[in-house]
Amino acid sequence: MCGRARCTLRHDDITQACNHSNLPTRNIQMDRYRPSYNVSPGANLPVFRRGDGTEGEEAIVHCMKWGLVPSFTKKSEKPDHYKMFNARSESISEKASFRRLVPKNRCLVAVEGFYEWKKDGSKKQPYYIHLKDGRPLVFAALFDSWANSEGEILYTFTILTISSSSALQWMHDRMPVILGDKESIDIWLNGSSSSQFNTVLKPYEDPDLVWYPVTQAMGKPSFDGPECIKELKNEQKPISKFFSTKVVKNEQGLSNEHETDDNTGLPSPTGEEGLHVPQEEFTQFTNLPKSLKQEPETEYKTGSPFQGGHGSKCDVEEEAKKLHLKRDFEEFSPDIVEKRSPVTKKGKHNKNPGDKQPTLFSYFGKS
Repeated sequence: MCGRARCTLRHDDITQACNHSNLPTRNIQMDRYRPSYNVSPGANLPVFRRGDGTEGEEAIVHCMKWGLVPSFTKKSEKPDHYKMFNARSESISEKASFRRLVPKNRCLVAVEGFYEWKKDGSKKQPYYIHLKDGRPLVFAALFDSWANSEGEILYTFTILTISSSSALQWMHDRMPVILGDKESIDIWLNGSSSSQFNTVLKPYEDPDLVWYPVTQAMGKPSFDGPECIKELKNEQKPISKFFSTKVVKNEQGLSNEHETDDNTGLPSPTGEEGLHVPQEEFTQFTNLPKSLKQEPETEYKTGSPFQGGHGSKCDVEEEAKKLHLKRDFEEFSPDIVEKRSPVTKKGKHNKNPGDKQPTLFSYFGKS
């Protein structure tokens, strides 16, 4: 299927794309042509066709409306250009609307590219399809003329379609018939038998046909301009971007990132741009155990005593201060005899050691 196209070609570009620039060319109604990035059925487009032979061999660039209106259409009927803007190439020799046009009304339509929509559930994403080197695409087409009730003659055309190529089947099941070389153009334009036509009415399989997604605003025929063919680029961040490094501000207020040590994964002593981490803090980081089961080995564990021996109270006190113990050392010193005051009764003197220990009833008065 082909329902939208880009055609901003000049007259010379059209004859050159159709490989007939050496023939004398005649223009018909080309003043109606308006270059556009978003051409839809009902618009006027240049059509390349053969001359009628009255003035010898010549080429004609004729501006016609896209969307075939058969000549047998009633004069009072309003033309519907969306009804036959495409024709299935497999059935042009069978349907009356197209069969009578094949012998003498074959033509070519040159465009820079066309648009196709990919259905994704309820969403449709348009793609711009074109040749990689920027050459115009040449479509096989048929044209006809129709006279309305006022006697005005209207020339219209339809673009032939075929099953999509293997590369485009994921997007749509139909594509326009693309004539990719001079030989296929000559056969369609100047051939005389249906067997010859069948050799060129086939999917375009060459790898130089490329595409990319464009804005969904293409759905509006009024949307026009270079924005129509601007590629949509989905910037996907790599997974590493989701994990940001810690930023530390130095004394000058500049933000610097810590470098990490390859073995420990902790900050290295020196960061970027001269950021310095104190050696004492760095040593505390690197001396941490790698797991809960692997504890740091201390002097108590290895069995080697503090300097001065266990019996030296001063040395033990100094070591205790180095370990930043919260409690006083004297609570844990083995050299200090535990001193406890005896239990006394309020208002009475201490009893002699020989006295018996008072019972619970002695604390309560007799009734």
